[in-house]
Parts: sequence; structure tokens; C-alpha cells
Amino acid sequence: MWLAEMRRMTRLTLHGTAMYAEGTLPKCGQEAPRFTLATESLSEVGLDHFGARCKLLNIVPSLELPSCAAATLRLIELLRPWPEAVLITISPDLPFAGPRLGAREADGRAVRLSSFRSAGFARAYGVDLVSGPLKGLLAPALLVLDARHRVLHAQLVREMSEAPDHAAALAALRQAGTRDAATSVAPRPVATVAA
Repeated sequence: MWLAEMRRMTRLTLHGTAMYAEGTLPKCGQEAPRFTLATESLSEVGLDHFGARCKLLNIVPSLELPSCAAATLRLIELLRPWPEAVLITISPDLPFAGPRLGAREADGRAVRLSSFRSAGFARAYGVDLVSGPLKGLLAPALLVLDARHRVLHAQLVREMSEAPDHAAALAALRQAGTRDAATSVAPRPVATVAA
């Protein structure tokens, strides 16, 4: 256990089997760590590419996993009432898999980015799986960012076979939509991290 504390590791499970993610999930009120990730066309984009919009970062081990694909499709449906928000699904899946994996809308409100050439992303977001059968992939997490990239909601999923708490994420998004994102901070941010 002392090693987990020294390396800032978080204990997760997959069907009850323990595994660890290294790094620290960004905290509510902080500015989200900047990143550069690959698009399906192999170009590179960061948070600024999406402009002054609320962003949901849907981080998944792989869209090849049925639970990840289903949770992503559910998020796309839940976001339809928020045209000002964008869903960014991030996985280490190769960009070439995009058309086969889906989870994308033509209007750009749901996009898929790959971390396959961005080694620092997983550690910066606290989702670097360093043990267990999915070692090397990303731990599932869901973050809501306001228009200035501040974290309003952050959840690292404790049991990796389960979906993140969509209701809590949408509540944070609702709060962001009811105030001036340029001048205020979320009054009651939510953060959930496995102990």
C-alpha cells in the first residue's frame, strides 16, 4: 500500500479484480491539464480547438469494449438538449478505427480523439492503468469542463465494467449553462475518485 501512496495510485476494480491507475484526477475548480491528441485524420488538437464551449471528456479504455461503446452512445443521446456542449471521447484506440467504432456525430458535437501518441495524457489525467489485464490502456473517467477549461465535475469510475455517473455530469453541465462561464465558478462542484 505504501508504494501506491508514493506513486499517487488509485485502486480500481474490473469485475472485482484489483488494478491501479497512476496519476491524479484533476480536481474541481482547477484548470484541466492541456493536451494534444490525434483526430481520425491524424491531425492534432487540444482543448482550445473546441472554443468557448462546455466540454465533456469521456475517457475510456477502448471503444472496442461493449460497455465503453454503450456508455458513449448513451452520452451522445443525453447531450442532445445541450447544443452548446461537445462530447470528446478519448481512448488509446488507433484513429483509423474511428469509422468502425462510431461514437461520432456529423455536426461535430461528439468527436473521438486518440491518445496513442500522447504518452503524458494518461498520467496528467490520473487514468494511466499500470497493473491488471488492461495495463497500458486508460482507466474510465468522465469530466465536465466549462468554457474556460475549468473542471466542474470529475469522476474516475471505481468499477471499470460500470458506466460513469451520467446524472452527476449532466447536473454539472446544467450549472455551467445557467451562469456566465466567464465570471463565475461552479458553486457545488462534484469530484469522485476511488480510494
